[in-house]
Amino acid sequence: MKISVAAAVVLGMGGYVTQPYVQEWALIRNACGGGLPQDTVKQLTPEDSLLESAESRTMEGLGTYTCEVTLAGGEADGHRFVRVTAYTRRDDQDREFMSVFRENGFNRQSPLPEALPGFVDAYGDVRVVVPCPGLTADSDGRKRKLLVNVHLGESTLTGVPGAAHRMAVALTGMASDELGCGAEPLKAPEREVPLPDPSDDPEKVPLAEAAGTPCEWVTEVGLPADEGWRVSVEANSASPSGRCDLSSAEDSEDTQEPSRLVSAFWYGDWSNRLTADENHGVPRSMTATAQCQGEAANYALSGTESIPGVDAAAEQRMLKLFAQDEVRRRNCTGLRFHF
Repeated sequence: MKISVAAAVVLGMGGYVTQPYVQEWALIRNACGGGLPQDTVKQLTPEDSLLESAESRTMEGLGTYTCEVTLAGGEADGHRFVRVTAYTRRDDQDREFMSVFRENGFNRQSPLPEALPGFVDAYGDVRVVVPCPGLTADSDGRKRKLLVNVHLGESTLTGVPGAAHRMAVALTGMASDELGCGAEPLKAPEREVPLPDPSDDPEKVPLAEAAGTPCEWVTEVGLPADEGWRVSVEANSASPSGRCDLSSAEDSEDTQEPSRLVSAFWYGDWSNRLTADENHGVPRSMTATAQCQGEAANYALSGTESIPGVDAAAEQRMLKLFAQDEVRRRNCTGLRFHF
């Protein structure tokens, strides 16, 4: 098993004071396999702070790579700037997905722009999944993939439009090179938007405005017009997971919460547990499954009880519209429903 460790640490405090920018430039150039784009680093670095140190570890035989960079100076002194972890082994990836998608998998997430193959999880981490043509199939004959997790520290300026996504793209390419994945280089989005804050409520739009998105199916469901239904699109066309979150309008004279309907998709064999009954292992009701690129795909719909104008038959129709639309988009086969 090949294990390599690389570290880059600034000079002692005397050297740090006299030539901090020269030292930081050298650190950026060498940290994380040289995968940190200098301009983007500057955009993400807090005021009065510089990169202080970086340490990376490649365990090729275990299919794992990590790199962590810390800050010095200002209020961010000693804080983490970025940590990237990457995995090519199926068990490690399953463990990571289990930490994000608990219970039935209807967890908060945000899509990455322009169909980058990933999402921002409920903890604010960027998760990217890319195929690995440079690696042989696993022991079950499945094509290998790379899961990259990019965690930007709490002091890192993730609100700078486009910077966090450029960093995630660069680090995904670096991790692919380190682990022999051979993934096709990702392209940073042209539309520069800040990294979403998972604590913020996602934007909700009228159902008609979902046309052209992975939630386009909601334009056909025929929900009662007088309920003022809107949708937040929490998915893109390449992510291993996504949601369409529908909610009715709030009534100022009604103390009850708005009605909600949430559809979710998950791609990969890891997702089978999300739709299985925990006591018997059989698929839960209001779920569907298919086969996509040799692995399982799972779909589910969940809603609040007693939604005006929406009975069980209507919810089943929605699940069909949703799953059939996803299957068409991803060229999947063998779609089966469980009601």
